[in-house]
Amino acid sequence: MNPKKHTFSIGGISFSHPTVLAPLAGVTDQPFRRMIKGFGCGLVCSEMVSANGLVYGSEKTRQLMASHPEERPLSIQIFGSDPAIMAEAALMVQDAGADIVDINFGCSVRKVLKSGSGSALMAEPEKSKEIITKVRRVLSVPLTIKIRSGWQPHGEDAFRLSRIAEDCGVDAITIHPRTARQGFGGKADWSLIRKIKSLVKIPVIGNGDIIRPEDALSMFSKTNCDAVMIGRTAMHSPHIFKDIHDLMEEISPKGQNLAEHFASMENYIENLTLFYGEETACSMFRSRLGWFVKGLPGSTVFRSEASSISSKSKALELLHTFQAGLI
Repeated sequence: MNPKKHTFSIGGISFSHPTVLAPLAGVTDQPFRRMIKGFGCGLVCSEMVSANGLVYGSEKTRQLMASHPEERPLSIQIFGSDPAIMAEAALMVQDAGADIVDINFGCSVRKVLKSGSGSALMAEPEKSKEIITKVRRVLSVPLTIKIRSGWQPHGEDAFRLSRIAEDCGVDAITIHPRTARQGFGGKADWSLIRKIKSLVKIPVIGNGDIIRPEDALSMFSKTNCDAVMIGRTAMHSPHIFKDIHDLMEEISPKGQNLAEHFASMENYIENLTLFYGEETACSMFRSRLGWFVKGLPGSTVFRSEASSISSKSKALELLHTFQAGLI
């Protein structure tokens, strides 16, 4: 693949690579995004932010918008079901410095569906259109949406919403071709990405089942999408972004470099502590550090020991001891 023939931009914003970090609730906070950006990811996205929480003054919700210059350009995703509140929240996100505002039409978590948000909106085209229209009207930055196949595997909900989005001035669409009922189960139907790409003229980002760097090139080839989005794989294999870029340059991917991997973990520990404070960061280390050692020898013991981390220094000590045992 010739990368010069695969340029990627959204609403006039150009990206270094056609790779995107998926918004993952409870995962893609500022420290995590900075780490992923260090592996060359073209665009990073926040975890989804409640429009209601923003508008009604939740400080915890506001913190989800905190950004750092290292991660720019940044997309911040919002979710909600009230068009007026969504527009007000979108403006707040823009004012907070987001380079792109994204609307979530794909979350199928029960709590989100019960509020009429996320994938629930894919069954309500008129309300979806009103939300997109009102949000687009208040923004000067690019607007994107993230969708699923919808409620049926044939994808008609996604096709309909894609047309609505383009007509209403959306700048790009991300499609995760699983139904709302599937969640993360089953297999993503990449043929739906290709169909949506043929339906609209705006950029289409493909998402789903990219486990290896070769999967990304396969998605480009099979769907003609403009960029690929990686979610859960980034939690344990952040180097996948660099490997995808190497493949696009027709360079053999180097895979996981342990020295680089552990250096990124060390930076992550430092940044998580700076962002949340040591007490909160320690409680997060107990689960999060285990993500990054998946598949490494002794990872089970490491995760067990990490479950009792009580200070940043202990986290770094544990990390260094584990790394030394692998060399």
